[in-house]
Amino acid sequence: MSTTAKKKTASKKQTTAVKTASKSSARFNVGTDKEAMKTSILNHVQYTLARHPESAEPDEWWLATCYAVRDRILDRFMETQRVHHQQKVRRAYYLSLEYLMGRLLVNNVHNSGLFEPTREALKELGQDFDSIAAEEMDMGLGNGGLGRLAACFLDSLATLDLPAIGYGIHYEFGLFRQEFSNGFQVEHPDAWQEKGCPWEIMRPNFVQEVKLYGRVEHRMDDKGKFHPEWVDYSTLEGMPFDVAIVGHGAETVNFLRLWESRASQEFDFNVFNQGGYVEAVREKAMGETISKVLYPNDNTESGKELRLAQQYFFVSCSLQDIIRRFFDGHDNWDEFPEFNTIQLNDTHPAVAVPELMRLLIDDHRMDWEKAWGIVRKTFNYTNHTLLPEALEKWSVPLFERMLPRHLEIIYEINARYLEQEVEAMWPGDDRKKAELSLIEEGEPKMIRMAYLSVVASAKVNGVAALHTELLKKHLFSNFHALYPQKIINMTNGITPRRWLLACNPGLSELITEKVGDGWPKQLSQLDAISKFADDAKFQKRFMEIKRANKVAFAEFVKESCDVEISPDALFDVQIKRLHEYKRQHLNLLHILTLYRRLLNDADLDIAPRVFIFGAKAAPGYALAKNIIRAINKVAEKVNNDPRVNGKIKVVFPENYRVTMAERMIPAADLSEQISTAGKEASGTGNMKLALNGALTIGTLDGANVEIQEEVGEENIFIFGKTVEEVEEAREQGYNPYDYYNSNWELKSVIDWLQSDYFTPGEHDAFAPLTESLLGGGDPYLVLADYADYIRAQEEVDKAFKDQKRWARMAIMNTARVGKFSTDRTISEYAEHIWKLKPVKIG
Repeated sequence: MSTTAKKKTASKKQTTAVKTASKSSARFNVGTDKEAMKTSILNHVQYTLARHPESAEPDEWWLATCYAVRDRILDRFMETQRVHHQQKVRRAYYLSLEYLMGRLLVNNVHNSGLFEPTREALKELGQDFDSIAAEEMDMGLGNGGLGRLAACFLDSLATLDLPAIGYGIHYEFGLFRQEFSNGFQVEHPDAWQEKGCPWEIMRPNFVQEVKLYGRVEHRMDDKGKFHPEWVDYSTLEGMPFDVAIVGHGAETVNFLRLWESRASQEFDFNVFNQGGYVEAVREKAMGETISKVLYPNDNTESGKELRLAQQYFFVSCSLQDIIRRFFDGHDNWDEFPEFNTIQLNDTHPAVAVPELMRLLIDDHRMDWEKAWGIVRKTFNYTNHTLLPEALEKWSVPLFERMLPRHLEIIYEINARYLEQEVEAMWPGDDRKKAELSLIEEGEPKMIRMAYLSVVASAKVNGVAALHTELLKKHLFSNFHALYPQKIINMTNGITPRRWLLACNPGLSELITEKVGDGWPKQLSQLDAISKFADDAKFQKRFMEIKRANKVAFAEFVKESCDVEISPDALFDVQIKRLHEYKRQHLNLLHILTLYRRLLNDADLDIAPRVFIFGAKAAPGYALAKNIIRAINKVAEKVNNDPRVNGKIKVVFPENYRVTMAERMIPAADLSEQISTAGKEASGTGNMKLALNGALTIGTLDGANVEIQEEVGEENIFIFGKTVEEVEEAREQGYNPYDYYNSNWELKSVIDWLQSDYFTPGEHDAFAPLTESLLGGGDPYLVLADYADYIRAQEEVDKAFKDQKRWARMAIMNTARVGKFSTDRTISEYAEHIWKLKPVKIG
């Protein structure tokens, strides 16, 4: 027998043995009852962690519990991947620089049906499930709404049995751990992996190589064809880590693949052999820096360089992995768009467009037209912002230094698209070409990544109905004229599994009692509780649950902030990234207004209120950090002033994160969604809060518009200028001094901030804030909306005093927001963008 024949026979035997072993394993699946969980947890304490149960610490019990749950999830995960591979399914690949995952244990036991067995098993082992779960640190992979949306999307994709893989970066440190010192935000490293991450699996067999820097040589290949070649580049490696994503009540377990950067071993070794130990270590450190921290400060050139390196690193690893996966079951490039669809979550992964072109043209020697055809059938792009300044641009010199071949490809894409498409639409119109060019002229020239994403994508979507219309009308109006069918709407949602079932068990039990247990997968079923909105007994139970959540949060505030707050007060919550357009400073002006009124009228009849903030400001965003300090210093005065008689309190717990949101949201009475109309793309915090029975006070911005349509005008507090009125004010030459000089109460509180009352001996502490409102032109119309905001807050006060009315409104908010589930959002993506079909596993 020949050597080749022997190898084939051996391979066949090995395959048969593996199949037999797999079948055997399937017959002996790990158990999911209480006793099986108890045994498994104990085994992990002893044989994974090498600890005696009597001496194991709480964090070790947490690790052992996670491993026991993971065992059962991985069983489903491997079956999911086997079925997907066997059926050669079409997959969606989600590219996102952020995934705000939070803690996974509670979510995973709920979704996998292991909550009760795990809780009971730990109880019999002398452990408390809630205490054990609290040992987990939030996965530091995201910042705000964009990252949390990505996490919710992964949950819904698995729940709906849709084949999908998320790709991102395995950050060693998250955004940052926030502390306050004298009111200032202070940033510390977020070492989220300090206790280990039991959910992830390292995949060294799928390491990818990434190139950076170097130059391009223009050569002729062996067939006499022009062939640019990228040379003298540096290399690093991407090590993948997989995190299983469990669908609720389903057999499907997809996964999130995160890339960790490592210096190329070969490159390091060569440097070391030349006697450069220090240089070798330096190169290794530089290679590992790319996945070191989420959102490096890009106010400096080195920060910008690191940020672009992060983006390119993760998309290059991901695309190479997608191609590898594709050729594991296919051998024809024509089938690539048929079996793969790639979603760009904002412009952060937009460099994937020239990278896929490079891989197709340079590495796989495909001609331009065919490669570009594949790219435009494969990519889709989600826009998350209406702020022109937030649309990512990279300088041509930076690209030329870091990604020289990609710059050539972008210029070629631009030239062809302008001549073939823009010229056909607007013949001879050089001005239109300049407006639509991927390259913005200037010093230096800039690459418009949003434009690149639009041109290269099959579909572009906004994330709320208003947002999408504004994209068509303003931000991408020329593109809408050029591609009238390309821009569509996909209103955002949230996963009810985490944002009601897991974080608000009391309310979840009440809802299940009334409508059955199907609502976590069919959120529209919540509408059935609207018939109980006027039922006195239901109102009582609903509000008792809310009060219990407020008691729990009050205990947390006492422990973390050393401030006592009453659970009978109105909990007024604003939790979101600190940004001028989200207008935390408008909220602050209301606090100062109430404070001033109370100081001048001790008998002022207002409902007691606690103002609750949760936010981080980007390290380089000086004005946002000044607003944080202003809130903290005002809080110090208010909370320690006996003259207000406890009628108002202000609390700002440090280090806002998913876990804290899970405490705040069930306890909230009022949801602050007060961005300038036309600036918030969607918002998802508004959906989470409404789902948990908080009433919204907000502008007609983002998804607030659709929330009002769902809950009814009588169950929401709307104020402020509309998008059209905002535009009109700017066109007419908006002057904030007109409002400052004509409203004595507004003038009084701004003057108060300009004094040293809140920072004795420290004059002009809040000059950046007050200057932005006056001399800076008040770009987000805080002063223009102030009076109507105060009016709406007085309506809130009046409604809260009528507890029966408030209970009815709160119930209607929970009942009517079934539309805002990511299950609905993802179903729409699957149908209208990805053309993705569910694949049943078990």
